[in-house]
Amino acid sequence: MLADNLAMVQNKIKEALAKRTELKVTGDAVTIVAVTKNHPAEIVTEALNAGLKNVGENRVQEAQHKKAILPAGGIWHLIGHLQKNKAKHAVELFDIIESVDSTEILDRIDKLAEEANKIQDVLLQINEAREPQKSGLSPEDFVALTGKLAAYSHVRVRGVMVIAQATDNVEETRPVFAAGYRDFLALQKIVGKETCNILSMGMTHDYWIAVEEGANEVRVGTALFGARDYSQKF
Repeated sequence: MLADNLAMVQNKIKEALAKRTELKVTGDAVTIVAVTKNHPAEIVTEALNAGLKNVGENRVQEAQHKKAILPAGGIWHLIGHLQKNKAKHAVELFDIIESVDSTEILDRIDKLAEEANKIQDVLLQINEAREPQKSGLSPEDFVALTGKLAAYSHVRVRGVMVIAQATDNVEETRPVFAAGYRDFLALQKIVGKETCNILSMGMTHDYWIAVEEGANEVRVGTALFGARDYSQKF
């Protein structure tokens, strides 16, 4: 099942790349982050065996449980909201933290990474849709934070993460992803293109629109693994 689902997702990405209306600086290589939230740990092994190198988890404690019982491997992404009291474990567990949504959490990650003698890769999450129930920097706070990035010595800002609004009309997400692309370009000018090279946008219900608008990373779970099992407790 996973092989067939992966082929379907890859084909849809290929079709989306062909529909891009302009040259995007993010290129034609799109990374699939396999979101294994609320799936058993064995799913991670399945994903890696299928050639998916990147694993996404929403919760620190779920990743902690899975990594404790799995062999080492994969590139682990934290894609869910990070509370400050979980930041220490996040720095220990994840290769990249995509959900940096405030100056306070970036301060905390930088301090903990210094203590761990690590440079922590991060993305800045922007709430482009301005949804009050969702995490993420407002576009204005994003601009303000970019002016302070030089002060951080133990984080490496690799790009931008965007979550679009849930909608029955997927085309309504397009302006949100377009805004994410514009902010990514602005961040590149500050951080540099060699370091700032990840634009993480799109999930199972809208990833092809995100790719059309410039995403070079998509976070896909249900389209690969089927419905989540909410009986899984971590």
